[in-house]
Amino acid sequence: MIIKQINIKNPLSVKTIIIDKGGMYMKRYLKVIAIYALCLSVFFCSINIGYTEENQPALALNAKSAVLMDANTGQILFEKNSHNKLPPASITKVMSLLLIMEAIEQGAISLTDIVTASENASAMGGSQIFLETNEQMTVKDLLTGISVVSGNDATVAMAEHIAGTEAEFVKMMNQKAVELGMKNTNFVNCHGLSDSNHYSTAYDIAIMSRELLKNYPQITEFTRIYSDYLRKDSERPLWLVNTNRLVKFYEGADGLKTGYTNDAKYCLSATAKKDDLRVIAVVMGEPSSQIRNKEISEMFNYAFSKYKSESVIRKGEIVDQIFVNKGRDNLVNVVADEDLVLLLKKNENSAAYTKEIYLPERINAPVNNVEPMGYLTINNGQKELARISLVAEHSIDRAKFTTLSARIIEYWFKTHKTN
Repeated sequence: MIIKQINIKNPLSVKTIIIDKGGMYMKRYLKVIAIYALCLSVFFCSINIGYTEENQPALALNAKSAVLMDANTGQILFEKNSHNKLPPASITKVMSLLLIMEAIEQGAISLTDIVTASENASAMGGSQIFLETNEQMTVKDLLTGISVVSGNDATVAMAEHIAGTEAEFVKMMNQKAVELGMKNTNFVNCHGLSDSNHYSTAYDIAIMSRELLKNYPQITEFTRIYSDYLRKDSERPLWLVNTNRLVKFYEGADGLKTGYTNDAKYCLSATAKKDDLRVIAVVMGEPSSQIRNKEISEMFNYAFSKYKSESVIRKGEIVDQIFVNKGRDNLVNVVADEDLVLLLKKNENSAAYTKEIYLPERINAPVNNVEPMGYLTINNGQKELARISLVAEHSIDRAKFTTLSARIIEYWFKTHKTN
């Protein structure tokens, strides 16, 4: 096992410790490329950089529940009753959008697919894009209708297109909630209309919002639209204006989803980005849309005034190279499997943090580039703050017998020529 300790302030100075099977240690110093980076970590431990219940800022005073989260690390910057179960209204559609984007990524559907609205979808009340039974629309247009004006009919049409029925789609929603660790959430529909058994929490909403932004950042191409048209060239054009006014009136805001019912009152899962810092602010149970937007804006202001993100490593960036035993190639570059950033206070210096790289001395072929071969950690003294997996830059097949034989012969001749 190889362990590399890198001081972030001087990333070219690398201390490597090679631990052999007998437990003996041999130390050597290497030069590696400087690591600059951007965005998200998969396994990010919670770092206490100032927030506690006792010194929390005066935010979201009118909300029943609220949470402010760093989207990169998942760290909570502020919370208020964040685990209280409440009706989420149309914020429910964050999960629907997550499953839609997942289906697109997996190739089950595409943005150009034509979706036919069922009678069930066209009969939906509340916010809608006024689908008619058997009306056809592309997935892209339906995504726009969901993201901009929170169309319940568009959401049901997509749910049925993906899962066959809304009920089956709701099963997928609850399964994904379990996978994400959303312990206080239960969905009974895909749109968020009131039901006593349909509930979530500000914390759980932040979790699924982060998952959507982390895996499918392109969703903001839809959620940041302030106004658009559907059926522009038809006899039934529909002008869309985003229910989330912050995408126009707050600099850096580009999503994510509003919600309102009589039971839920005014809710919003919002996101904004400045420099490398992206935050998610969730409020539930606000008395009006004006107060909701004001308090979300104050949460954003707090985050951007107090914190910063510092890049550490970018997904796909080379961090080392290791020997491949009996591989078609003898060496393979080791790369980061995820983006990783640190969340710091504005006046905080990252010089105290170190990177440590854990890798085997060699790996046997075949090598699969989706299987972790080691990991990289960020540490503050003895405390591990973050960890991401390291993978091969590309897969390597096992070398053929003739190739291995040729290598042995070449090595034999080189050795004897030297002697």
